[in-house]
Amino acid sequence: MDKWEMYMEIHQLIKKGFSKTKVAEKLGISRSTVHRYLKKNPSDMSKWVDSIQTRTKKLDPYKELILSWLREHPDMSAAQVEDWLKERYEDLEVGESTVRSYVRELREEYKIRKETSSRIYEAIPDSPMGEQIQVDFGHTKQKAADSKEVKLNFIAFVLSNSRYKYTEWLDRPFTTQDVIKAHENAFKWYGGIPGELVYDQDSLIVVSENGGDLILTQEFQQYKESRNLNLRVCRKADPESKGKIENVVGFIKHNFAKHRVFHNIDSWNEQGWEWLNRTGNYKIHHTTKKRPVEVFSLERQHLRPVTKNIDIKYNYENSISRCVHKDNTIRYLSNRYSLPLGTFGKYETVCIKETEERELIIYSPETGEIIAKHNIPDGKGLLIKDRKHSRDRTKGIDAFMNTVAEHFNDSEMAYDYLQVVKGKYPRYMRDQLQMIVKETKINNKEILSTALKECIKRNLYGATDFSNVVAYLKRHRQMEDTTNDTAKNVTQVKGVSAWVMETEAQKREVDAYTAILEGDPV
Repeated sequence: MDKWEMYMEIHQLIKKGFSKTKVAEKLGISRSTVHRYLKKNPSDMSKWVDSIQTRTKKLDPYKELILSWLREHPDMSAAQVEDWLKERYEDLEVGESTVRSYVRELREEYKIRKETSSRIYEAIPDSPMGEQIQVDFGHTKQKAADSKEVKLNFIAFVLSNSRYKYTEWLDRPFTTQDVIKAHENAFKWYGGIPGELVYDQDSLIVVSENGGDLILTQEFQQYKESRNLNLRVCRKADPESKGKIENVVGFIKHNFAKHRVFHNIDSWNEQGWEWLNRTGNYKIHHTTKKRPVEVFSLERQHLRPVTKNIDIKYNYENSISRCVHKDNTIRYLSNRYSLPLGTFGKYETVCIKETEERELIIYSPETGEIIAKHNIPDGKGLLIKDRKHSRDRTKGIDAFMNTVAEHFNDSEMAYDYLQVVKGKYPRYMRDQLQMIVKETKINNKEILSTALKECIKRNLYGATDFSNVVAYLKRHRQMEDTTNDTAKNVTQVKGVSAWVMETEAQKREVDAYTAILEGDPV
């Protein structure tokens, strides 16, 4: 319904005796809109409609971009549109209501209906400043850059009074040590520790609950004691006691993560922290009507200072240790699982965990870094190998050749030379390159490039020949420095360059090497 139709409909309903409230309910508009339309006579209404049609709106330059988002993601909220705009255009200053109104008009104009899902929220009384942080976990499925789907897990924290938030993501399941590390990072983010931390009954923290007596995992119990934390774990099916963090988890999922493309976990976390500063902690909270960042500046003063640093080591109490064999594999349940080349020698043992999805995760026992992941098969006596763990020998040699070629003034000429050497010594190319690398480390580019040109000119393709030519050039230059006058009198015989005439054979019979160097007259 356009504005003129709305105007006429409002006046007709009022004439029929409907109250302004009933007119608003019947037409699905606000009472203020009804009041505004009733104040206008037809002449004023006509002028107003004409001004709207010709008026340029602040978001018009971004219209096509916003339309593309809405068409691709019909369930996208106006709040997320606002966040994406500010992420791409840092200097853009626009109000929340402006974006909401513009998105609504685009949906009406282009018939883009918003997909919605109902959710129940519970009002929770605010805790005193610095009293409580609520903690919970969540997960999302994101589209990766290669169009594959990736499951991501996150832990979220929120200060109950200010609503100031922190989140951290992993592209694998959380371990108890990951949770402890996230707590340490959160306390650094907040600049202190609250009086109480509220959790759900997560198996990474709580082993069991016996009539209200909590039994924590061994690792988390030690951490609780070292930090002197006061913990409270919610009963099952008791969302009222942690309603704030429930809302935060939904906010992270639907405002930050939804429709965002995943590239790698490091950049994803960086984007998440930027989102917190830009939107998550800056946007006015609908309940408190304040910006969390502004209230947090006061609440921060009520937190207990972090007085000491804790050295977090990944001991994985529930993990199984396995020895790394010299063929870069481990044994588990009568099967062998590959590790990246070079793991043997770097680690004597690794830790492994089997997930509910029957995936074997192999960790570093010291840092918790994931070394490899494998799906666990049904059979026995199998070698489960990841192709990425095998050396791509061709790619390795090519990369090695590129590196060596960069040591010459004309890297393309050097690479072409090495290609011929590779064809001549395919099985020994790595050895050939290592011999040439030794020369590049002790000689400058000028000598190397001169030697390269002479080798190509004389058809000398091989590391030994190249080294011999480099050695001659160095000797020759030393002779020039000490006996410069004598060097000037050296003459050319039959058009062959002087250095060829003075070449002393090395590692060859004298006659054979001299014949190679002299060749035919030029």
